[in-house]
Order: sequence, then C-alpha cells, then structure tokens
Amino acid sequence: MSKESTCPDVDVFISNYILVDPDVFQLWVDGYSSSDAVNVLNQRGVAAQMEATLDLLTSDVLDHFRTYSLLERLLHNPTKLSEQLAFQIDPQTRQFLIEKYYEFDDAVIRELLGKKLSSRHRKDLDEVADKTEVLLKSCRRQFDNIKRVFKAVEEMSGSIVQNIRTHFLLPEELARRYGAVVFLGCMRFETGKRKLQYLTFSDFHHCAQSIMVQWTYGESNPDYNETELDREFLLELRDVRILIDKDKEHKHLVCARLRPQLLERTLAELDTNFRSYSRALVSLACNMHRTRELRLLFIELVERCLEPWRLANWSLADLRNFLATYTQCALEMDVLREAEVKKAWERYMNVITVCALRMYHTYLASF
Repeated sequence: MSKESTCPDVDVFISNYILVDPDVFQLWVDGYSSSDAVNVLNQRGVAAQMEATLDLLTSDVLDHFRTYSLLERLLHNPTKLSEQLAFQIDPQTRQFLIEKYYEFDDAVIRELLGKKLSSRHRKDLDEVADKTEVLLKSCRRQFDNIKRVFKAVEEMSGSIVQNIRTHFLLPEELARRYGAVVFLGCMRFETGKRKLQYLTFSDFHHCAQSIMVQWTYGESNPDYNETELDREFLLELRDVRILIDKDKEHKHLVCARLRPQLLERTLAELDTNFRSYSRALVSLACNMHRTRELRLLFIELVERCLEPWRLANWSLADLRNFLATYTQCALEMDVLREAEVKKAWERYMNVITVCALRMYHTYLASF
C-alpha cells in the first residue's frame, strides 16, 4: 500500500460567525469609548450578573469594539455586507447592525437641517454635541450617514424612500425619516431662521411627507421624481388669484358655515381679518412657482398666518375648522369652475392644512 493511500481525506470547515452584543453595540454606536462603555455596563451590574471580573468585562468590551470598528467600513455600503467574506454574519444580525448604525437622534438632525453637509460643518459638530447632549462621535456618525445617503439618492429618479431602502437596506420608517432629510435638502427649504427654531425634526418630517405625496409628480408619470415638484401644478396655482377679487363672497360663505362652530368673538375677529388671512394663503399659492418663494414656505406660513392666528387666540380646533371650511367654500364658488384649477387648489390646501395644523400645534405648545 502506497504512503499516499494511507492518508485519509479530511474536509476542514472554519466558521467565524461574529457575536454581537446588542448593549455593547449600542454603546459603540452612541459614541462611547471602550473604557466609558465598561463603566456604563459595570454600573448596570453586568459584571455581577455574569459573575465576571472587571478585567474580563474590559477585555470582552475591547474585543467587541475592535470587531465593530472593522465592520464600520462595510456598514457604509450595506448591500455589500452580505457579499463580503471577511465576516460571517447571519441575516438577522446583519439587519440589526445596519438599522442600529443608521439610526439617528432627531435633535441632532434638526441642527443639521438647512446646512450644507460640508467638511467645515463637520468640524463644527462640537456645538451640535453640546446643544443636543449627544456624544461628538455619534454626531459625526449621524452627519456622515446623512451625507452618504443624500449623495447616493439625490439624483435618482423615482421614490426617494424606495431608493434609500434599496441601496441601504433600511426599514420603511427609518427610510422615510432619511427621505424627509433628503427631500428638504434637495428643495433647499429654509429651516434655520430664528422663528422656525421651535419646530422639531418630527414637525418637518410630517410636513415633508405631505409635500412629497401631494406636490411631486405622481408615480404613474414618466417624469416621476420625488426630489422635484410638479411644475405644471405650481403654474396652475397662479389662477387661484381670482379668489382675492371675490373675497367678500368667499368670506360670506365661510363665516355663515362656521357660525355654529366658532365662539362669537372668534367669528367676529375672522369677519374683520378674513381678507388678510385669505390674501396670505392665496399669495403663497400664486408665488409657489418661484423658487425663492417656495424655499421660504415655512417661514412665510409662520409670519403671515400662524403668528396672526396666535395673536387672535385661535385654538387648534378653530384653525382646523377654518381651513377645512375655507378650502371647501372656494371649491364651491363659480370662479374656480375650471377643473384643473379646482384640482390645483385642493391639492395645495391639502398640504397647507397638514403643515399649518402641525406647525400651529407645536407653536402653541412652545408658549
């Protein structure tokens, strides 16, 4: 028997599935150093629960942190995370890593809205960290993630949210939050003025979702792109200017219908100032086709509408009733008899109502 024939065939398989500790990974994502993470875990009683020494806990955390640092470059491109061979990661763990790494703090993103995602602003994140009480390393991660997502999808056609989900494998809700950031950035809406500081990221997210659904091209349109507004719709809005000329008729219809719903003093105030309120809403519509006016949408809503309603002591319910009635009465007037103009007016007021009610709710709460 030859020497070769006596050697058995051996198949060797080496598995290096990584173990991810959710608590340790969260601390790493939150920007803690390994030593600070050890202190946090020790204060939570983790060492005692594991019957481990502090040295053993420190060694374990360091090992996890090294692994996560090596994984980070792969997390920058989630679609390749499943293709790489350096780490064996089961699908459930892989999705967990992606979701946690791309999560963001609303307070941090609110500070970044309206700012260019440049290296200069990245250097100024110390101020954001101080203001939001979020660790600087976490602020940098969130800044880089927002910039990465923005650059990847800003010029893609179709649904922003779907593009984000496809390229970054994020869950629906998180993709929608990123989508709002991308949309607001692409449209360059003014969000940083002092009078807008009371608005949270959640408020802007709420408004952006409504605008994306109502004012962009429909998905059936070959020009569909959620980073662009429907230009034909914006131009059609110029025709609603006729409502200013018919404001007496409009006021009569609105006040008559609201009489059972409003307090007498509120109804009297509306009767006195109807023209002013109507001109503000109609002027906004007529000027939406101008890029600069569109970018100032939120500040215009605050200065021309929300502040006067607040001074008049309108409740949120008063505003809700007014906007619904104001919109419907205009649709019933002969001056908006053309179908396209009616459709444009309704499309416009649907979004204005959503934005105004959300912004006014937060505005009242800020006092």
